[in-house]
Amino acid sequence: MTERADQMVLNYVSKAADAAHGVLRPDQRLDFARRLRADIEAERRGSPNARDVAKVLARFGDPEALAEREAHRLAQPPAAPATGSPRTPAGARSTLRLPAVTAATGPVAARGRALRERPRDVAAIVMLVLAASLVPFGLPAVAIFQVPVLVWAAGAAAVLFSDTWTVGDKLAGAGAPLFGYTVGGVLVAGLQVAEPGLEAFVARFFEVSGVMFMIGTALGAAWLGYRLLDVS
Repeated sequence: MTERADQMVLNYVSKAADAAHGVLRPDQRLDFARRLRADIEAERRGSPNARDVAKVLARFGDPEALAEREAHRLAQPPAAPATGSPRTPAGARSTLRLPAVTAATGPVAARGRALRERPRDVAAIVMLVLAASLVPFGLPAVAIFQVPVLVWAAGAAAVLFSDTWTVGDKLAGAGAPLFGYTVGGVLVAGLQVAEPGLEAFVARFFEVSGVMFMIGTALGAAWLGYRLLDVS
């Protein structure tokens, strides 16, 4: 996941640099982007995990707000040093780390940015939810496959091929609907069957398995969404 994490940092710094275009002088803009990248890498501490990087970027907040803050800082006249205090070295720059202005809005903005930057992952979750939503309609089968199963398979494939979630997250999110359908259906049917016999058990299984599939999908989609937003 190192490549994805590095790309997230580059995208963030590029957005901040684009926001500073026309607001800062070229040399100021270059220095701003350099310091921002250095501060992010310092907070990241070499982590290759995309979720760790997402947390770091969330703490920095909106890149456009950072550019505006830098422009405002540079526009202020330098304050005279107090008597006896050391003078600020020429060319020194204030840190860009963890601006207070984004303390309240940073996490919310980061969650929205996480969804916008991962449309395929969001689409995968939507397909899983759609598969569960189609169960009550009793749509005719396509060949030998039920429509909800086909939609689930497409969503599960999108989840498994994603580079956002860990292997455990993928198995839990994509496998929860199937687990609910099979294991959940067997357990509930076994507990609720009114009379002994395989025929009665199978009939009850098909009555409850769809509901268990929907429950499993809800749990799997909720877990994938939670991990996507990386809410601690």
